[in-house]
Amino acid sequence: MFTKGITVKLKRFLPAAATAAAGALVLTACGGGSATGETSGGGEAAESSVSGTLTGIGASSQKAAMDAWTAGVTEVHPELQVQYSPDGSGAGREQFLAGSAQFAGSDAALKEDEVETAKEVCGPDGAFEFPVYISPIAIAFNVEGVDSLNMSAELVAGIFSGQITNWNDPAIAAENEGVTLPDLPITPVHRSDDSGTTENFTEYLEVAAGDAWGEEAGEAFPAAFGGEGAQGTDGVVSTVSSTAGAIGYADASATEGLSTVSVKVGEEYVAYSPEAAAAVVDASPVAEGRAEGDLAIELERDTTASGAYPIVLVSYHLVCSTYADQATVDMVKAWENYVVSEDGQAAAAESAGSAPISEDLRTQITEILDTITVAA
Repeated sequence: MFTKGITVKLKRFLPAAATAAAGALVLTACGGGSATGETSGGGEAAESSVSGTLTGIGASSQKAAMDAWTAGVTEVHPELQVQYSPDGSGAGREQFLAGSAQFAGSDAALKEDEVETAKEVCGPDGAFEFPVYISPIAIAFNVEGVDSLNMSAELVAGIFSGQITNWNDPAIAAENEGVTLPDLPITPVHRSDDSGTTENFTEYLEVAAGDAWGEEAGEAFPAAFGGEGAQGTDGVVSTVSSTAGAIGYADASATEGLSTVSVKVGEEYVAYSPEAAAAVVDASPVAEGRAEGDLAIELERDTTASGAYPIVLVSYHLVCSTYADQATVDMVKAWENYVVSEDGQAAAAESAGSAPISEDLRTQITEILDTITVAA
């Protein structure tokens, strides 16, 4: 199981009885029982009593998987509709913490101040966050006649920081013997919006490239480095596709048809793949100091493990520990149990090329989901 490095010993816990905070979510929906599809496979009895509409906002990296999940969940729960707006991780967390969405998708775990804000919206136990989507971030480029290139972290840093400005630069040639490189300006393309994909990409450069990057990781791309900004995953891919000499970073599921980079890990160059992304997740521990119900992990960006691809995002879903009514509780449980089920993860893998979560991680998540309740 590739998630052995993120196994957590979850104690049995129940959210403390809480009064609903002023910002608690309110959703008018049909009442219903607790038939929430809470099985490891995501299935339930042929007849589902779960009905209504859930609203989610967040990571655009999850878009392909979300399309598969929102279609697939209706096969298990025909009366459950899920609306998801891929506005970016930052927007997703902001709207979730403002009480404007029942769940959020985020390519970055909650920050300390956000953990505290979640207690105001979701009750004393705050929000639960857990991985639902594991995928490599591809470095994609548009250079005619060149299908792939090798790059060390230092070389990637030099390009995206604006220090290396032409494709025939000796630093690129040195890592790509035998490749004919054109005299063509490089156009680095980055996300213009706050993005968990940017945070994962810049975290890799901060850790693996060191002084060659020299900036702290963050959801906003460093303004001092210039380049061309584009909105969302689709914007980056579109700009790279239409601009000769462009290079950008995006969830690998969105870069089909573009040339991509193999990154140096130890003494080898590793191309992205779900298996290579899983290999680095496998070696990564749970983040320290997180509460129960929080499965945020610390990725080992400077791994030297053979076959591991360190530019990977682990994208989370954020849900409340309590909601204002039973109908919302039932819908959230039904939805998230489907997302992490074998069927849901297989649908995402087929649609987006992601790496399915392990059975061990699925069990941990379903135990967390079991504890979601109605605010007292």
